[in-house]
Amino acid sequence: MSQRWRPVRWLGACCWGALLLAAATLAAAAEIDGAASHAGFSLQTRWGQTLQGRFPSVRGEVDTLADGRRRVRLELATGDVEILGHPGYTRFTRGQGFFAAARWPQVEFLSDPYPPALLQHGGTLGGSLRIRGIARHTVFLIEPATCARPGRDCDVVAGGRIRRSDFDMGRWRVAISEEVAFALRIRLRADGGA
Repeated sequence: MSQRWRPVRWLGACCWGALLLAAATLAAAAEIDGAASHAGFSLQTRWGQTLQGRFPSVRGEVDTLADGRRRVRLELATGDVEILGHPGYTRFTRGQGFFAAARWPQVEFLSDPYPPALLQHGGTLGGSLRIRGIARHTVFLIEPATCARPGRDCDVVAGGRIRRSDFDMGRWRVAISEEVAFALRIRLRADGGA
């Protein structure tokens, strides 16, 4: 074989290897079960009232990376977000001063890679949280699992806090406190992925 064909063979082998690795990674993705998962948040009014909100639409997946670590991608639809028992506050949270659902239809979280043991033992999980088109590194606290297969046999429970002003949600400061507390209970679909 001539010398000039060796780099071409090497490049071809690298491309095939990359494709196989990508296919293996995609095959190991596990879909989040939107019907069994819950994503909510709470707000405090200046009068001491706690408002409980929820995202009825939860989507996402957990990918297994080539090195065995995992990465979660979570999407929460803002168009159907609601404040339980308060239609007026529901309109406010969907509106321009808060999630701006007409322009920014979802909240997105892409985690940093993490070891599977994090879900067993609990700890912090960082990642990029995007609200209103603004991405900020945010840390969620994962609670220790209550079962051997978290996400399958029991919920993965996580919580975190953000400041509204970090995501340009500064309206209504007189009425609503700056801090938003998120609470997540995530389950994976029983029929897919790793």
